[in-house]
Amino acid sequence: MIKRSRVVPLIFLCTLLFIFLVYLKNNLGQPAMEEIPADAQFVYIPTNSNFEEVLKILEAQDLVQNENKFKSIAQKLGYIKNPMRSGRYMIEPGMKAEDIIKHLKGGSQAPVNVVLNNERLLEDVAAKVSRFLEPDSLALISLFHDDLYLADLGYTREDLMSLFIQNTYQLYWNTNPKDFVDRMIKEHEKFWKKQQRKQKAEDLGLSQKEVYTLASIVEKETLKDDEKQTMAGVYFNRLEENMLLQADPTAVFATRDFSTKRVLNYHTRYDSPFNTYKYKGLPPGPITMTSISSIDAVLNLEQHDYLFFCAKGDGSGYHNFAKSLRQHNKNAEIYRENLKKRGLR
Repeated sequence: MIKRSRVVPLIFLCTLLFIFLVYLKNNLGQPAMEEIPADAQFVYIPTNSNFEEVLKILEAQDLVQNENKFKSIAQKLGYIKNPMRSGRYMIEPGMKAEDIIKHLKGGSQAPVNVVLNNERLLEDVAAKVSRFLEPDSLALISLFHDDLYLADLGYTREDLMSLFIQNTYQLYWNTNPKDFVDRMIKEHEKFWKKQQRKQKAEDLGLSQKEVYTLASIVEKETLKDDEKQTMAGVYFNRLEENMLLQADPTAVFATRDFSTKRVLNYHTRYDSPFNTYKYKGLPPGPITMTSISSIDAVLNLEQHDYLFFCAKGDGSGYHNFAKSLRQHNKNAEIYRENLKKRGLR
């Protein structure tokens, strides 16, 4: 016979085990976002819509079976007003007219994922964001070109791109342009507070905008994350030596000749403050929206004496680095030989 003194601890342990199993069931293996039923619908209510316009939207999606009944319920629930509540709402299967009205009136909006990556120009950012949010690209670019507004934020048209950190952001569909920028400012501040990024920039003697701008050059010079720190070190050394950066991607950006496959004299001689073949130092702003890996490569750049680099030309995408012009010329010869071997010259 089990003694009572042993039964109580046994019951307690069993209870703890049961609670733990329930926790595992409810918390592990669950997606980060709520699962969306396969036959759920999304209703988009534009800003400043009136009730009749909302009704037409719902009817077009077969969510109103009886118009008079729907209007009666909407009136009873105090849903009809001008303008109507805007936003993006998920309508789940089986929702009746009363459920739909209550949800549109006071339910939570269904956020959208706004994906930012690889945009070169502010116009590209505006076009990309307008794919996810209600404001069109013209409304966004108008704000991006508002010099007084940008000055209040501490930016110019040339360096505004440094505000945007590549990522996926959840926002409400009816977010207006200024609220979108406010969110980007908050995300920007969060990013720079992490991993001692602010301090690392200060240690290099660079501002956050300058780090981002240098990172944008690195971003376009190499696709290989494992050589970005070396590449960043080359450009930092050139800055320290007061040399022209002579970065091909800046010449391409200056001319906006993004389809070119070769950098020609036309590009390197083009008169623009963004062309680092003509003007010393960093350009006045980024030449692309850069990746986090490139930003961190600059902040953690490799300490070395390299001043030159040349593509290997072997199809690997990597570069050979050199401390002297003599060694750089040898690397350039290796590049040409590798192209010849591959039948590219």
